[in-house]
Amino acid sequence: MSPSDVHIVELDVRPHLSKKLEPFQLIMDTVKGLQHEDVFVLHAPFKPTPLLGILKMKGYSSTSERKGSDHWVTTFVHKKNKTGAKTLSAIVLSGSEVDSEPGSDEESASCKGHPEEQAVAFENFESLQAPTILDNRGLEPPQPMMRTLAALERCKPGEVVLIHNDRVPVFLVEELNNLGCPFTVEDQDDGTAKVRIEKG
Repeated sequence: MSPSDVHIVELDVRPHLSKKLEPFQLIMDTVKGLQHEDVFVLHAPFKPTPLLGILKMKGYSSTSERKGSDHWVTTFVHKKNKTGAKTLSAIVLSGSEVDSEPGSDEESASCKGHPEEQAVAFENFESLQAPTILDNRGLEPPQPMMRTLAALERCKPGEVVLIHNDRVPVFLVEELNNLGCPFTVEDQDDGTAKVRIEKG
């Protein structure tokens, strides 16, 4: 398939991260402007695992290929994009070191529970499972947000993640609203913030 068959939108966030800038909002703004027929190609210094889960919920399949020690290329294709999906399949077949994530219509393996566990009422999960506790203080962006979203991705509905950040995580709060995850923020006397998040 020739490149002219597919409209590719590329974004390289490596310069932002090298300046210790948070690229999440830039990525989500780019995604918001995508058409279903577009193929989104993201360049980053690491595999953006939490982002894969977020975009999966928005209907995107993805493949991640490591090009170098600090260069990962992740390609996102919307499930309604049949032409792009064929291109994505070709990339998977030809790539040497490629990780693939299924579309949003398939259940995430990291969050899939056993049938007997799913039968337990959601309100009982917190009493059965100890909360995940993350101390994100001292970490540079985007690590606190990515660690938190990765922890949520592994959780089952109703499970709780407790985080302690250097400050109120504004971009994370916005994403939690989008994901439908209830949360509470407690400002600490030393200027830090503790956030209690429940997987929606």
